[in-house]
Amino acid sequence: MAEPSYTSLPTSHLPGSVPAVITEERASAVQHDPEANMQIFPPNSGGGGGGGGSRGGYQTLTSPSDGNGPAPGNNWNGTFSVSSYTQYFNVDTDDVVNRLTSSLYPTGDFFRKIEANPDLYGLIWISTTLVFVIASFGNCATYLTSKKTDSTISWSFDVNYFQVSAMAIYGYAFIVPLGFYLLLQYFGSRVGLIHFWCMWGYSLFIFIISSLLLVIPVDFVRWTITLVTGVASAAFVGLNLKSHVELNDLTIVLVAACVLQFALAIFIKSWFFH
Repeated sequence: MAEPSYTSLPTSHLPGSVPAVITEERASAVQHDPEANMQIFPPNSGGGGGGGGSRGGYQTLTSPSDGNGPAPGNNWNGTFSVSSYTQYFNVDTDDVVNRLTSSLYPTGDFFRKIEANPDLYGLIWISTTLVFVIASFGNCATYLTSKKTDSTISWSFDVNYFQVSAMAIYGYAFIVPLGFYLLLQYFGSRVGLIHFWCMWGYSLFIFIISSLLLVIPVDFVRWTITLVTGVASAAFVGLNLKSHVELNDLTIVLVAACVLQFALAIFIKSWFFH
């Protein structure tokens, strides 16, 4: 009795077996769909049924640089980012000293000097210094005046000076330049807001110097210092705004800027050094 042959049994499913080689005819039958692509699950419910890079509600997985559409972004991100303002503090000591000197000797070319690199360092540093100077030295002047009048009068430090000086100086330094910027923009000026803030910030430097001198307990000397300070600061602002105002015959704007500078000098003298 002949033994049955087992050589014809399939062995591809057995462990250790080698799969058969796929012939070229079978390999050519396996083709890729040219429109097939990877898709993100779950489907993008906001994409609708129609267009763009999704089919059947599914969002196609594409790279941001495909050029199929603009990358999503928020235009307000830079406004509230600290890194967006670092360029306006990129000044060295020589730049600051040169701009401080220019504010004391007004020539009307301050915008040209800061055109390539306006800064906010001067605005913040000068405003903050002025707040503490007029508050502290104002108290000192009040003490000297009271002791000169009657040495027996008790004196106490007035902390409210800091609150008033902060509101007045910061409000003036930021709001007044913003107002003139919007007004001149309406009439066609092309000067940026940072340039206005920079120029007005350095215009306050002379008030720091005058506040140190206003400690002198002689009213005539105080008023003389106040008038000189008001004229000098008004001249600095007026000469630098002149070229932008003359184009539209806005003399009233120039006068208003000078009056505000002079009024600030009167306010500091009357409130803190009375």
